[in-house]
Amino acid sequence: MIHFTGILQKFAAQGEKTGWTFLAVPKKTADKIKAGTKRTFRVKGKLDGHPIKAVAMIPMGNGDFIIAVNATMRKAIKKIHGAKVVASLEEDTATIKVSADLLECFNDDPPALNYFNSLPPSHRSWYSNWIKAAKTDITRSKRIATVIQACSQKMSFGEMMRQYREDRKLIG
Repeated sequence: MIHFTGILQKFAAQGEKTGWTFLAVPKKTADKIKAGTKRTFRVKGKLDGHPIKAVAMIPMGNGDFIIAVNATMRKAIKKIHGAKVVASLEEDTATIKVSADLLECFNDDPPALNYFNSLPPSHRSWYSNWIKAAKTDITRSKRIATVIQACSQKMSFGEMMRQYREDRKLIG
């Protein structure tokens, strides 16, 4: 496990990352966690003693990475951007389970399944977690249908969510 201290930062204007609070992980530190990688990977460990798992380390260029520190994590550590944070991290190699219902529904659309399987595990997880977060069976079913349709159109998760929100506005 690698230990380091950093300052929580916040993106002002950074495309889809605008407004994100994050912890920068310099190349030197990232290489100690997973040497030589330039792609997103998952980490587990602790931020100020608060346990985390399956958190994405996102490449930012020049070998540097960031970890998005979402509201739940900030609340748990009682910190906002500008605060110092002690991180203890290691690579999280646990596999992410995809919704069985989603995989079953993909049987009806093999090209959509092929697209889904071509995505990195972290991206497949975004779709699956969105389905798992549904509070009712009706919402769950609608979300599965939305994911299948999005994958058949080779939409990224972000594109799918923008379309989903737009469609919900039109319906009222």
